[in-house]
Amino acid sequence: MLNHLIHDEVQTRLDSLDLDFNAYGHDPVGISREHLGVFYSMLGFFYKQYFKVTPVGLDHIPPTGRAMLIGNHSGSLPADGGMVMASLFFDLNPPRYIHGMVEKFAQTIPFLSSWFSRIGQFTGLPEHAVRMLKDERLLMAFPEGVRGIGKLYKDKYKLVRFGTGFMRIALKTQTPIVPFAYVGGEEAFPAMFHAKSLAKLVGVPYWPVPPYLLPVPLPIRCRIHYGEPMFFEGDGTESDVVIDGYVKDVRSRIAELITEGRQALGDTT
Repeated sequence: MLNHLIHDEVQTRLDSLDLDFNAYGHDPVGISREHLGVFYSMLGFFYKQYFKVTPVGLDHIPPTGRAMLIGNHSGSLPADGGMVMASLFFDLNPPRYIHGMVEKFAQTIPFLSSWFSRIGQFTGLPEHAVRMLKDERLLMAFPEGVRGIGKLYKDKYKLVRFGTGFMRIALKTQTPIVPFAYVGGEEAFPAMFHAKSLAKLVGVPYWPVPPYLLPVPLPIRCRIHYGEPMFFEGDGTESDVVIDGYVKDVRSRIAELITEGRQALGDTT
């Protein structure tokens, strides 16, 4: 029913994607090939034409097997996750699918929640993450959480405190971590302040207001810098001190990648 909305390039790359669709077009966890095709077709416009995203370091993404991609939130409209998905689909050969750990508030929005389930994006519950990794899939997480998308422009690219759950999951499943930085999003949607009453009305944590008032991102060039895989020893039962140290290492590497990306964009502020 939706196939006419799927671009030819997307149809071709779906055939090579690392998902096992059955005769009805669904994979074992319920991802719909049709809905995924429509989603990638929409992403392609924003990835290629609107934000003109440049991915760097795609060779650090394992061609097979599990990995956790851990990065920063950039911009008050979280397009970062979608652009990471697009980079692995359009610019990685063969393409790979990546599951995302969605913020809980997104699941309360009827249209979004149904689409997320059909394209394999799920609430960030540990049991979901462990299942995907044990199935040798890719998993993406933003340890800054919802606070990461709540940053104002004056605080652009300043990493807020990372949650530690991703590290315990990585250790429990013996999964390598691929750090990444998404840059350009802060400039594409610079939040000057938050409209708290409006956010409460629509049921979202923040309603960012840019200087030009309309909640539409600017067509700013963006970059994704992927770092080399990071490996940590343990089984997930380590003390908080050990886990915090590991998380600090990942956070520091992401900060370095952010600096590299900003320099590549000519941002010296």
